Amino acid sequence: MTAISETLLSFAQALDRQGRRKPMLPALKPTPDAAVVLTKATLRAAEQLGLNNAELAAVIGISEATVSRLKANGRPISPTSKEGELALMLIRVFRSLDPLTGGDERKRRNWMTSYNQALLGQPHQLIRKADGLVRTLAYLDGMRAAT
Repeated sequence: MTAISETLLSFAQALDRQGRRKPMLPALKPTPDAAVVLTKATLRAAEQLGLNNAELAAVIGISEATVSRLKANGRPISPTSKEGELALMLIRVFRSLDPLTGGDERKRRNWMTSYNQALLGQPHQLIRKADGLVRTLAYLDGMRAAT
């Protein structure tokens, strides 16, 4: 079969019996890598919560140098690793806090650095340990449920 006949055949197959074009299926996009998505979301959440590299490193249990590599797109966070689990929790903290502050960055950062009587500390400091991260997330989830 020649190239011209192949082209005509494919064109004919694209037409229905009444000569109208058949709708073409959209091209499938490749599935994004979960580790890359998690890394980007973690870095964005940390930025929005006002965490610097050292603070983010403490929250997810990695070195500050590793955070720098994350930012340079050199090393993604595996969702199944311990740091991945902590990163997911940090993202959930951001996602729970953001609607409570109306998306206002100043209010969000102020909440993170202010003393919270219910949590008995500053969320900014508490989230550096796993139990503080869990407590902060549970508190925010409860606050969201109450609204």
